[in-house]
Amino acid sequence: MDQRIEVIKQWLGTGSINIFGLPFSGKDTIGIHLAELLGAKFLSSGLILRAAENEDKELLHEMSAGNLAPTDKFRGIVLPYLTRPDLENFPLVLSSVGRWEGEEYDVIAAAASGGHPIQAVVLLNVSEAEVKNRWEASKVLQDRGERKDDESERILDTRIKEFIEKTMPVIETYRKRELLVPVSANTDKDSVFNNVVEGLYEMAMRDQGREIPLNQ
Repeated sequence: MDQRIEVIKQWLGTGSINIFGLPFSGKDTIGIHLAELLGAKFLSSGLILRAAENEDKELLHEMSAGNLAPTDKFRGIVLPYLTRPDLENFPLVLSSVGRWEGEEYDVIAAAASGGHPIQAVVLLNVSEAEVKNRWEASKVLQDRGERKDDESERILDTRIKEFIEKTMPVIETYRKRELLVPVSANTDKDSVFNNVVEGLYEMAMRDQGREIPLNQ
């Protein structure tokens, strides 16, 4: 693991890794841990937007219903983080930054402008049935705070629908650019994290034209 992380760090530089997945796929959990190991800064579009909800009634209304934030809100609130001077010397691990079709081009441009070119996009693949199981468990554990977008199964269904209809085309753009690292996320979080690291390591080795040792 340590050797793989070092290879990823050298390959990443001050670039960025964007992580996508359905609700409850573990984007923030995986992203925070990955950022810690890479010495990166972690930015979650969800966390940034929810912090702005109290001062923006339109944003609060949309996100509380399970809808994605309107693109103009995303551009005004989230996108500036990619070019912040205090982050310019760090790599970035992003959680679902640019979720609506078309926003990916804004992210690619802003990230490059800020010195954090998109190096990889991780897709945490989890079944809708598993999403529902994790949502049910979270209600018992109460481990997600008082999030309005977690309040009902109807809202969760809206979030799933938004991901399929609006975010999957974003992911397809990254796939066509050969930046996509798909990872099964139906297992425990440690296994998922290990698979993410393995996928990024393989991409780093490929991009650098290096062969992956057979004994690893």
